[in-house]
Amino acid sequence: MNIVDIIANELNIKKYQVEKTIELIDMGNTIPFIARYRKEVTGGLSDEVLRNLDERLKYLRNLEARKGEVKTSIENQGKLTDEIVKNLEIAKTLAEVEDIYRPFKQKKKTRATVAKANGLEPLALIIKEQKETKPIEEIAKKYLNENVKTLEDAIQGAKDIIAEEISDDPEFRKQIKKIYYREGYIVTKNSKEENPTYAMYNDFKEKLSTIPSHRILAINRGEKEEFLKVTIEKPVDKILEYIGKRIIRNEKYENILKETIEDSFKRLIEPSVDREIRADLTEKADKQAIEVFGKNAKQLLLGAPLKGLIVLGFDPAYRTGCKLAVIDETGKVLDTGVIYPTEPQNDIEGSEKELIKLIVKNNIQMIAIGNGTASRESENFVANTIKKVKETLNKDVYYTIVSEAGASVYSASKLATEEYPDLNVSLRGAISIARRLQDPLAEFVKIDPKAIGIGQYQHDVDQKKLSESLEGVVEDAVNTVGVDVNTATPSLLSYVSGINKTIAKNIVKYRDEHGSIKERKELLKVPKLGKVAYEQCAGFIRVIGGTNPLEITAVHPESYEIAENLLKIIGFTKQDLLDKEKLNQIKERLSKINIKDISNKLNVGEMTLEDIVKELSKPGRDPREDMPKPILRSDVLKFEDLKEGMILNGTVRNITDFGAFVDVGVKHDGLVHISELSDKFVKKPSDVVSIGDIVKVKVIGIDKERQKVKLSMKGIE
Repeated sequence: MNIVDIIANELNIKKYQVEKTIELIDMGNTIPFIARYRKEVTGGLSDEVLRNLDERLKYLRNLEARKGEVKTSIENQGKLTDEIVKNLEIAKTLAEVEDIYRPFKQKKKTRATVAKANGLEPLALIIKEQKETKPIEEIAKKYLNENVKTLEDAIQGAKDIIAEEISDDPEFRKQIKKIYYREGYIVTKNSKEENPTYAMYNDFKEKLSTIPSHRILAINRGEKEEFLKVTIEKPVDKILEYIGKRIIRNEKYENILKETIEDSFKRLIEPSVDREIRADLTEKADKQAIEVFGKNAKQLLLGAPLKGLIVLGFDPAYRTGCKLAVIDETGKVLDTGVIYPTEPQNDIEGSEKELIKLIVKNNIQMIAIGNGTASRESENFVANTIKKVKETLNKDVYYTIVSEAGASVYSASKLATEEYPDLNVSLRGAISIARRLQDPLAEFVKIDPKAIGIGQYQHDVDQKKLSESLEGVVEDAVNTVGVDVNTATPSLLSYVSGINKTIAKNIVKYRDEHGSIKERKELLKVPKLGKVAYEQCAGFIRVIGGTNPLEITAVHPESYEIAENLLKIIGFTKQDLLDKEKLNQIKERLSKINIKDISNKLNVGEMTLEDIVKELSKPGRDPREDMPKPILRSDVLKFEDLKEGMILNGTVRNITDFGAFVDVGVKHDGLVHISELSDKFVKKPSDVVSIGDIVKVKVIGIDKERQKVKLSMKGIE
């Protein structure tokens, strides 16, 4: 097995790219560092391709190791053949390797092992070879003993041995699985009282080869909750015929072997293959769901920050009241409070008075309302209040709905306690909601990515794989943006390439003891941050107002000399990056340079030079500025106001395999089914929309009873 060839073919990249990337990974480089600063080496592979490469590399190396263990074990038993060696060599999955090893595994007590212990293996061999002309009963007489007292026992024991051998045959299993996938169906029925959630799965049937991943996960959940009974329908006659053709060669033995084959399939193969097929389907569905979740999480994390505003975070609730927190432009808490505009108190007047007081006192420009329980009632209250503020005080205040997923998890966390030891747990949620509007990335990294609540069935998939994937997604997002070393929390710093949680805390401690960090190389004084970690992290660290203007950019220290020489060629110095007028001139001149000529002159790769040019053209620019900004509202839309045919602006809140959920300002997000996302064919919703996108949608269906809205993006200019 050539790992490099396999990965190159799977990812459709060149062999040298795989070889060089593996070298970089084995040297201890992180994926963000390789993606950003080793483009020349990898041929410009993106962080997404590099993550896939790293994942496949780990799997294939595990596969190689397992093949070695299996080969050694079979060899130690003295049963290794050239055919087994060849089959192990061509096996592409761990499941195939385990199928090859199955006949040689140390077995617990089975009917076949008991029969072998009773000396019936030679009788099984005679039946299998089908050469003996005497009646089988006559042959079986020789094998009677104190443990095998009757002819029936002897023949049954021999059949048990053959049945297990058929079940253990890797080629049979391989072909049987193919028949399952080609002609099999997954079938579901209600197992107890009907549940509306699983209504479509009562008397449901779909081909194994075409069932989409979100339905697999829904069926798994329904089965786990004991609402659904799940079976696999397969062409049993065809499977038995396939095995029979390969085993039965003498009609004299036809009946006994047919019985054996049927027993082998029903008792041993079918339960085992059913489990394996279900596990395969779940694994593929998990992979797809994790991929969707990862893409959604990255888009959420890279949402556009609303900087320079005083924000009031509004955490809605009923009985316990709505929690309020005011934060300034830097995220510092200025004020807090609790009001009761919702049921059961319905103190509209008192709540209005308190909210207006906070708006005036703190000069609030924006209100961020959490989208959880009581969100729409709160939105209604806020919209009416800010209308009064406009009418009586001529002051413009806007609101927007913010995802509050994970806010309660954060509020009760150790981290929140360390940040706000003197504040009530419930008020911390309001602070988190406000800060998510100001800087989604800095706030969301404080929460376990699984609690962000976007995607599909995230609590049903393989949690270890989900965590690993999301760790990578958060790491990529943080390093795409870069981190201000003097304001970043330990949570944010810990996702920077090369920095772990211990080093992140040490950086903050160093800052507290020595004041602001003035240049990147000062990080080398931080305990446990050595040269290797510094190389990995330096380019992703930003030092605002430090001694070197290049350090507000993503230019790596190893390229400072190249950047300064480039500026020299066009007639500037690095200090000119801080002068707005000169910066415009720098940008203009850089746009006219010949990349190929300059890269030869400076002895640097073209891709690296292009990145340096981009950074020097817009030093300190936040890449999230290009992302869509939240919809700012000053009035509320009620569900009753909706009419079919209405065109509305909405925010994409979630994306699944079957469509996108769009917040149009009513209680529940509306669904744009995959078939309604575009006038063209859509393979995956994520090809058309991203989390946070502002989209125009048409109302095509209203379910008043369930308060649900069907939306379409077709035929809208």
